[in-house]
Parts: sequence; C-alpha cells; structure tokens
Amino acid sequence: MPVFLETERLVLRAFTEADADHLLVLDNDPGVMRFINGGRPTSLETIQAWTLPRLLHVHPGFGTRGYWAAEEKNTDAFLGWFEFRPLADHSPTVVELGYRLHRAAWGSGYATEGSRALIRKGFTDLGVERVTANTMAVNTGSRRVMEKAGLSFVRSFTGDWPEAIEGSEHGEVEYELTRTEWEQRR
Repeated sequence: MPVFLETERLVLRAFTEADADHLLVLDNDPGVMRFINGGRPTSLETIQAWTLPRLLHVHPGFGTRGYWAAEEKNTDAFLGWFEFRPLADHSPTVVELGYRLHRAAWGSGYATEGSRALIRKGFTDLGVERVTANTMAVNTGSRRVMEKAGLSFVRSFTGDWPEAIEGSEHGEVEYELTRTEWEQRR
C-alpha cells in the first residue's frame, strides 16, 4: 500500500479494496456518524458499492486520490481517514479537507496533525491555492480542528439535507485557508 504522507505519529496511505472491513466498523459507530447521517448504520454493500469507489477515485488534475487511510505509525492501527480532494476533478486549485476518525482517536490531536500535514503538502507540492472545509454548525469538535489546522470561518449556510438529523436545523459552516494566508503565517 503506497504511503502518501507521514507525520510524527501518522501514516496516510492509499485505500485498497481490503479496507472494506475497516470502513464498515468506522461507519457503524453511531458517535462517529452522528453529524454525517444521524448515527444510522452503513451496510457492507454500501461500503463496497459507494464508499470504496469514492475513496479509490484518482483525480486527473491532482494526479492522485483525494482520500487517505490513516494509520497510527507505531502500531499500524487503522484510525480512520482524511479527505484532501479537489472540488473540480481536473484542477488542484481548490480542495476540500475532511476527516473521519474512530472515537478512540478523538482528542489525541490526530485530526489536527493530519490536516496540517495535508495542507502543507497541498500548498508546497500539489498546486493547491485554497483549502475549504464544511461541517454542521453544532459540530464543535470538527470546527475546533479546522481552526487549529489554520482555517478561518467564512460563513454559515443552510444545506439541502435529504433527511434532517439532529442539529441540522442550525445549518452548516464553511472554513477556508488560502495559500497566501498560509505563507504569511509561516
């Protein structure tokens, strides 16, 4: 499995079909999925037919994938995944940052560590000009990670939720970081 990026404590690597069981466990934790689908379970069929193809997709303008399996460097334990995906398939200019980690990994700084490393790689190696991230307004944990990774609040908005979940009535928020801002802070 090719390594995309390493940090002090993390290895971000390409997903493979063999990760279906890891994803099934992750996506069936109601706490992990609370702000995604209200905590409902995800079937193995959905993982295989929808989730894995999305995680395995190579973005032509980026020259690489947009999702990375996150493993703890010292133990090889699967912690979850990071998203660093171009919004336009053929251009690396604007990417969306995201993360989904097992609850056992929460509060350990992994989300911030991985996010900062991806941002650095995006601005220095991948031609990224702007990083954006979205979450539900009530998802204070994810919002804090975005801020610690260097992103700034841009706006609140109301998304078009296919099914309302608890907290969705408060809308969503968008954060961003531009290459210029990142360079000025270094």
